[in-house]
Amino acid sequence: MLQAPGPRGGVTFSAAFLILMGLLLTGFVLGGGVALALWPLLTGQPASSMQTGLTDQAFVNPIRILQLASTFFIFFLPALATARILDRRPFSWLGYNRLADVRVLLMAMALMALSIPVVGMLSDLNEMIPVPSGMEAVFQSMEDAYERQVKVMTRMNGWGDYLFSLLVMALGPAIFEETFFRGGMQRIIFGMTGRLWTSVIITALVFSAVHFSYFGFIPRVVLGIVLGLLYQHSGSLWTSIAAHFLNNAVVVTIIFVYTLRGLPPEQAMEADAPLWIGIPAIAAVILLFVKYRTLADSVRKARMDPEDKAWAERWLA
Repeated sequence: MLQAPGPRGGVTFSAAFLILMGLLLTGFVLGGGVALALWPLLTGQPASSMQTGLTDQAFVNPIRILQLASTFFIFFLPALATARILDRRPFSWLGYNRLADVRVLLMAMALMALSIPVVGMLSDLNEMIPVPSGMEAVFQSMEDAYERQVKVMTRMNGWGDYLFSLLVMALGPAIFEETFFRGGMQRIIFGMTGRLWTSVIITALVFSAVHFSYFGFIPRVVLGIVLGLLYQHSGSLWTSIAAHFLNNAVVVTIIFVYTLRGLPPEQAMEADAPLWIGIPAIAAVILLFVKYRTLADSVRKARMDPEDKAWAERWLA
């Protein structure tokens, strides 16, 4: 049914969780330090100008590179280092394996495509939730800062910029964030609790919180739940990576299409499907997920490595 976790090196899951969180904090420090070191090299400007320069469209490509590098240090390396402590095959432990075939990957992406209207509906509902005026100003300030950053990074003057944006804003975050949240955090919490929904929901809450967006908090939680279930039932990180990439790529593509039509990117960011579309989309997601779970489970069992299968049987015994 589910992927049975390690660890195999005598480290408890509780200790593994503390290691992962400690390395996450270290990653934030390293990511910031790398960004400060790279900024003068990429822009010719002093490191002290980076804070204001991050919203300057003249430095769009350096900003993209810094974003990719920072995410690598903040999310990918801590998860990989923790996995290496827990298992001699860290990539396999994280879920980089062959437990999903093309059918599973395509169905995962189809599930994500059907989830996009649901996420849009929840985004609208999230904005309707009343908050105290003082807090609303803080939340709006955070949202404005996020939108300014996205506006700069999605400045695309041609197909080259579009492909680079897909790399930085779609593929990079999909790989680095899924490695940390699903391959690392979710798997460790599942090992600590033995409960699927507990591990999926806690990870989804943290996943949404680190994006520092109140008005997008609920839809990102749901997005995290979908990604978590895709990973948990397939046992392969490639499923959640593929789905995460599709979600981000759709946003980048819509912005690019608007740019080609001479429309401002913010119009693309504000464009939403009708609220009612989210209702039938929920039903479609549930029905397709039932099929996904059955297919992913059968493929996982057929492709599981004999050593992992023997370990799973010992862990489940």
